[in-house]
Amino acid sequence: MSDANYKEIIWNGLWKNNAGIVALLGLCPLLAVSSTVVNGLGLGLATAIVMAFSNGAVSVVRNWIPNEIRIPVFILIIAVLVTIIQLVMNAYMQPLYLVLGIFVPLIVVNCNVLGRAEAFASKNRLMPSVVDGFMVGFGLTLTLGVLGAMREIFGKGTLFSGIDLALGESAKGMVITVFPDYQGFLFAILPPGAFLGLGLMIAGKNWLDQRSAEKIRQQPQGNLQPETAPI
Repeated sequence: MSDANYKEIIWNGLWKNNAGIVALLGLCPLLAVSSTVVNGLGLGLATAIVMAFSNGAVSVVRNWIPNEIRIPVFILIIAVLVTIIQLVMNAYMQPLYLVLGIFVPLIVVNCNVLGRAEAFASKNRLMPSVVDGFMVGFGLTLTLGVLGAMREIFGKGTLFSGIDLALGESAKGMVITVFPDYQGFLFAILPPGAFLGLGLMIAGKNWLDQRSAEKIRQQPQGNLQPETAPI
């Protein structure tokens, strides 16, 4: 696969077909855990790792799986990888794992994970499949991180609150206080705040896309002279 195709895969995963603000898949964890940056990034990175490895595994075995049982096999592969992620998080990031709760094992039924395995990995070679899975997952991670940042800033007046859940007590000094003596805005932390924040992100992306398309249309096409037929 050429570099241009890899660039297209990366662009599609991160922006053009972003799982969170374009495809709108996996909205339940997206809205539920994005109350802080740390929670959002934690679940997002776990999902990205699962997607990269599941796409790679599906790509390797795709020619040996009967078409009739491909979906159960894909789900089995994803379930094994999610179990590994659960064990690793429980061993090394148990506080964050407990905060994320049921949404870590629910990665198994995330539409993004199974969707990319079926739509891309089952039809392509190993490396493009791994890149596609990771980029779609990383695009979702960025969405979770930005939405978590918006909700945390307006809801708590901080950034990276709870980072010690992932990195230990020594990381508490990394918390950024954006608004000192802030009393908090509960609406931003509650589910309605998640819906409003996601709506603003979708509107912002659409505005940027329209602005970019308008600039392209306004670019001069050059003074092209019609060719004169030879006499």
